[in-house]
Amino acid sequence: MKIGRLNHVGVAVPDIEAAKKTYAALYGATQATETKDFPHLGVRVAFVHLDNSEIELIEPCGEASPIHKFLERNPKGGQHHICFEVPDIIAARDAMRERGATVLGTGEPYIGAHCVPVIFVHPKDSHGQLIELMQEPAR
Repeated sequence: MKIGRLNHVGVAVPDIEAAKKTYAALYGATQATETKDFPHLGVRVAFVHLDNSEIELIEPCGEASPIHKFLERNPKGGQHHICFEVPDIIAARDAMRERGATVLGTGEPYIGAHCVPVIFVHPKDSHGQLIELMQEPAR
């Protein structure tokens, strides 16, 4: 298993609408998706489209959100994860486990904000960086 293209960088933010305005005003990134709630994941998400990738803005929905805990340590927000595409999420999960990495949660892929299966690899296995692997979206 080899990772594919960088799909997005996840950025935790305390205010997603303010963050969308900042990316537009400072960096000219004017193409952003509508903000969507993902209550089962405990987050609100919007994607800022760039020529070569995306930035996923992630705001917590309540104190139980994993992003809430991140923002307690980083009140202004910051990089949360990076996401790479893989052709087969099950094969990717199995390869991560075979290589000794910890797949977070139950280890079973679940549907992420791009509406495709995802898994997360523990930051301790990637020098402190949380890695999301996502099934390649249909293009």
